[in-house]
Amino acid sequence: MNRRRQIIGIGALAAVLALGAGALLRDPVQEPATVVIDPPQRIEPVAALGQLEPAGDVLELAAPTAGQPGTPRVSTLFVSEGEAITKGQVLALFDNREGLLADVQRVQAQLRSLTAQISLRQREVSRYAMAAEWGAASRVLVEEKREELIQLEGQRDQAEADRLGLLADLANSQLTSPIDGLVLQIHAQVGERPGSEGVMNIGASQTMRARIEVYESDIARIRVNQPVRLRSENGGFEGELLGRVIQISPLVQQRGVLSTDPTGDVDARVIEVDVALDAESQQRVSRLAGLKVIARFQGS
Repeated sequence: MNRRRQIIGIGALAAVLALGAGALLRDPVQEPATVVIDPPQRIEPVAALGQLEPAGDVLELAAPTAGQPGTPRVSTLFVSEGEAITKGQVLALFDNREGLLADVQRVQAQLRSLTAQISLRQREVSRYAMAAEWGAASRVLVEEKREELIQLEGQRDQAEADRLGLLADLANSQLTSPIDGLVLQIHAQVGERPGSEGVMNIGASQTMRARIEVYESDIARIRVNQPVRLRSENGGFEGELLGRVIQISPLVQQRGVLSTDPTGDVDARVIEVDVALDAESQQRVSRLAGLKVIARFQGS
């Protein structure tokens, strides 16, 4: 009897163990999955190269050519690059000026002589005309005197026209500023004959802005009113300038402002972006037109 109970107990234990093993196989314990969170990537702002330039128009002042066998050479320069100028200020003289002054004096002397001769001929014609009425002189002689007077008057008119032309050329023998502004770049020095670029470029305003060339691949990250920080590429000023985007050109063009980096892509396609500087930045660089800058567009 005891042996039968032992056998029944062992069988029951085996059954329990078998049921427990089956349950473990059917429903294994699930461990929680590990979630890996990547750190947020830092987006670098768009950086691009550009240069400072006047906010107003840029004028190219050329040497006179009308009435000249060739472009005259620069004989005197009164200004230098970066200098503020006023409307009507004489900026340079050309080497044809002395010759024109001499020609003006010669024609003026000729005019004085012709005027005197005309006055004498007028009185002479009056006397001969009166004498002809009294029969003391022939009508033919009176007509000859009148023809001489007409010729002198024609010479006087031609001399006056020559004088006016010489005065116009004389005025062009000196270069004057048509506006208040700033001398940006001088192309012809004393003794040189100006080429196709003219004598100098002047800006219509001393207020500076930056024109930045942004790669076409980055232009989608640029927007109007976007804040911009600028620094000099070659140490032309210390620290940074502050500004904001005021205009984005609709044209894609070839790069014009070249970097000092010899590995730079000179054939890159860019879009011009105009950046207005704040008042403090404008004051710092008011005489640094053409200076290369590196712009970083914030929040791009």
